[in-house]
Amino acid sequence: MRFILLSLLGFLLITCSSKTAEIKTGIWRGVLEIQGEHLPFNFEVIQDATGGLDAILHNAEERLLLDEVEFQGDSLNMVLHVFDAYLRATVKGDSLIGLFNLNYNPSYKVPFKAKYGQDFRFIQPANNIVTKNFTGKYEVQFFNEKDTSRAIALIEQTDGYARGSFVTSTGDYRYLEGAVVNDTLHLSAFDGNHAYLFEVVQPTDSTLAGGHWLGKTRFRNWSGKLNDNAQLPDAESLTFLKPGYEKIEFSFPDLNGNAVTLSDDRFKNKVVVLQIFGTWCPNCMDETKFLAPWYEANKGRGVEIIGLAYERKDDFTYASERVKKMKAKLNVPYEFLIAGVNDNAKAAETLPMLNKVVAFPTTIFIGKDGKVKHIHTGFEGPGTGIYYEQFKERFNQIINELLAENPA
Repeated sequence: MRFILLSLLGFLLITCSSKTAEIKTGIWRGVLEIQGEHLPFNFEVIQDATGGLDAILHNAEERLLLDEVEFQGDSLNMVLHVFDAYLRATVKGDSLIGLFNLNYNPSYKVPFKAKYGQDFRFIQPANNIVTKNFTGKYEVQFFNEKDTSRAIALIEQTDGYARGSFVTSTGDYRYLEGAVVNDTLHLSAFDGNHAYLFEVVQPTDSTLAGGHWLGKTRFRNWSGKLNDNAQLPDAESLTFLKPGYEKIEFSFPDLNGNAVTLSDDRFKNKVVVLQIFGTWCPNCMDETKFLAPWYEANKGRGVEIIGLAYERKDDFTYASERVKKMKAKLNVPYEFLIAGVNDNAKAAETLPMLNKVVAFPTTIFIGKDGKVKHIHTGFEGPGTGIYYEQFKERFNQIINELLAENPA
């Protein structure tokens, strides 16, 4: 009898240990632990057409599809869109516990957890008490012990829900989403590569003060004041050709290793747009989402776009594979070249005719005569509302003017 009981117990233990966990489809609330703070974000787990799993990151109205999701045993691995990063977690009932990791930086590991069925970001609306309204356009200054920088904050609040973005001279903070809890505004965003957390108070009805956590180590204080007329430096004044230069010249390999120059026959008598770009750069991703369908609709007019990719590693194979993946996911029809690494100073060395490379992305407009006509630093993406509309209008205006020119 004792032998039978022991055998039965062993069988039960083996059976229980062989059971796999289940990952529930539906909405989840994730949290990254950065610098002692909790950065919340939301995502959905859905079933794809083949019966496998996908996930969708939520940031305000943005939806980023993660179509490389693996679930085996009790382990979940989500590759984060076009970025060289992933979330890996263990499923424990309605919870996930794991890490946010960067492949190109193995030491970068951020604790991650998630709870199924929670569709709020910072606080359940039913539990929220709102005493302030932060809606407005603010002139902002970020500052830390090293430097200061200017920005414009755009905040929209409805009851306790809030969304917005920060526009800077080098880009924007994309889709921020959050809540006003009592008298404090909380905003966050996680796009798969960059993690942003803002905490904001209102010292007076027309001023703001707060903190900004950027990823694992960076932090800045900032302040702002209401100003409907706030402006940033002209984006077409920051990057320019050094005296004595009229053209951009380079020879960079395409994704198959073949050298490409602007003097190649396919670019002659055409308007050419150069996109200084990186697959690690969310603003570059936003610009690419605009440029890809625009090029498809306008390439017959005598326009070419070339992406100059500056990647995380000085390794052609690594860089080209990252760009190939991005092109496939975003369905990009124009060409990319591997130009260097994602360091502003080193990028400037590859294009010595520029005063400097201020930002990724930077967009360079070249006329049919081969001369540089305009350089736009940064990108105002769809999360910035009217600034995005103004960018698109200006982009088309420049292209139309350059197409109308007759080269000498």
